[in-house]
Amino acid sequence: MELIANRVETIGTGTRGKNYWAALDLERQGKEVLKLNSGNPAAFGFKMPESVERAVTQNLHRALGYSDLRGFAEAREAIYEYHVGRGVKNFNIEDIFIGNGVSEVASMIATALFNKGDEFLVPSPCYSLWTNEAALNDATSVYYKCDESNHWNPDVEHIKSLVTKNTKAILLINPNNPTGVLYSKEVLEEIAKLARENNLIIIADEIYDRLVFDGKRHIPMASITEDVLVITANGLSKSHCLCGFRCGWLVISGPAQMRERVNEAILKVASIRLGANSIMQIAIPAALSDSQYTNQMIEKGGRLYEQRAVTCEELNKIDGISYVKNDAAMYVFPKIHKEIADDKKFTYDLLMEKQVLVVPGSGFMWETCDHFRIVMLPEVEALRKAVREMGDFISKL
Repeated sequence: MELIANRVETIGTGTRGKNYWAALDLERQGKEVLKLNSGNPAAFGFKMPESVERAVTQNLHRALGYSDLRGFAEAREAIYEYHVGRGVKNFNIEDIFIGNGVSEVASMIATALFNKGDEFLVPSPCYSLWTNEAALNDATSVYYKCDESNHWNPDVEHIKSLVTKNTKAILLINPNNPTGVLYSKEVLEEIAKLARENNLIIIADEIYDRLVFDGKRHIPMASITEDVLVITANGLSKSHCLCGFRCGWLVISGPAQMRERVNEAILKVASIRLGANSIMQIAIPAALSDSQYTNQMIEKGGRLYEQRAVTCEELNKIDGISYVKNDAAMYVFPKIHKEIADDKKFTYDLLMEKQVLVVPGSGFMWETCDHFRIVMLPEVEALRKAVREMGDFISKL
């Protein structure tokens, strides 16, 4: 009898891989490591919104018991109004489930949807949460290309070539992690048409939808179509710097009959955990009504805006790399124009020599060893120094 389940062998994450543990070893040796591997704003001094702090501290007594299986009614009402305000139709408050972060939301979705042999179309590059959940539920992830020469938009023709009788769902991460780009309306419409023609479910991870720069606009996938089943995942971890609150949700929209069947399945899954964390649900109405907190980070002079600016400024000085400037989120995904045999070794050597931790492109299921992800969360001067150290390291390759 095997001691460990075989499925665990396929599980992994680029942001918490071997290099991460090596970085912790360096810190134990007394060395200072700048961790640009994880989008965790609190680790870099981002504070809780005052509106959220007030809501939680004044209502903490309400968090003692289990919530409704789907979540507190007032929290779901706030989520409903938010998505309606962004043009989403064909759903109601009962189609909203609150989870302990998008991580649990992804688990609930995968458990409710996937059978052994189902194929799940996911982008390359892709945040590993979704492929891990597919593997844990015996589904097969099939990677479609995102085109760096087309602002990292999904290659719709490549997606079409991958659809088989076993294809069940397609994943969109928009704004994207790790590239930080927004997908065009035209591409979203083409994917909606493809899903409609092939009876596919669309899963839309839109956790970064409020962190968009330069006056650009994020288009929710569910606002593009009313006749395709769309399951949208979102939360407060990034837009309100509340990663530790583990606050996420999903919204099921689309044709009523399909929506009801998926709702029933997810309700069964949600009942296993009894209810989402009650404290973080108190924060949801306050956070979603506080757009000023988020906007002040992404406007000129705000932390994220200025950190993005200095990262790009310093990247522009490095010979041997190129990059697509991110539209949103807190990431950029540069390409190295030098021969790299192993991107994991490249990032390990960078860590050992410069004490800067980044994630190799292979950690996001990118097929070649020529990319890495930078997290743009440290203060401006720390980021400037880190990118210069990367440049010095790359110049010696």
